[in-house]
Amino acid sequence: MERKDRVELNGMKIFPFSSPRQLLEYVDAHKGILVAVNAEKVTKATDETRAIVNNNIGYADGAGVVVAMHKQGHQDAVRIAGCDLWLDIIRESYQQKNYYLVGGKQDVIDDTVAKLREEFKGINIVGFRNGYIKTDEERNALIQDVAQKKPDVVYVAMGSPKQEFLMADMLKVHPAIYQGLGGSFDVYTGRVKRAPLWWQKHNLEFLYRFLKQPQRYRREYYRLKFLAWMLMGKFNKK
Repeated sequence: MERKDRVELNGMKIFPFSSPRQLLEYVDAHKGILVAVNAEKVTKATDETRAIVNNNIGYADGAGVVVAMHKQGHQDAVRIAGCDLWLDIIRESYQQKNYYLVGGKQDVIDDTVAKLREEFKGINIVGFRNGYIKTDEERNALIQDVAQKKPDVVYVAMGSPKQEFLMADMLKVHPAIYQGLGGSFDVYTGRVKRAPLWWQKHNLEFLYRFLKQPQRYRREYYRLKFLAWMLMGKFNKK
């Protein structure tokens, strides 16, 4: 897949990958930041977040984004869940590549590393730390540590757009595969329960999360805004 094949939504240029396998093959040949794009990221896009997506590898991690891609003629585009993708990358490469992890509370990152080492025997994790970076000095020290240890893959689970800004600064000093993971470490360690498979297969994870966590209602505003934009033809192919 070429960069010219990307679909533009509110200034964000997103790859319409037809399968996780196609994305994995692309990532294997192109270093950069993997950015999961959903309705909220599209509607909240700023010049800074657009630049990160457009200069890297944005992929659809939202049912609404996939529907918008279909409307632009990419009927084979599929949703790729970031909380699955990072583990798929590890399964494909842990015997050849090394990893650096950032994010979560200290007990979460400790448990994540321990579980990875148990699940993927021999995995080489060259560094990890929690996601509570309180000073510029801590942030700069982390970036320099990544530059020094030169991991092949870096995972940052801090939420958007904070994680994307950090990865962009890391990429300036060390070329690697980067992926933002949001709350994936909490899911991986069992602290947060993911939607059952039926909900996943029908692209209804967002609804399951909302039913389980009604306090997320403020975030639904962006999903509704995205839907309104689609109904008004904002994402129609020009």
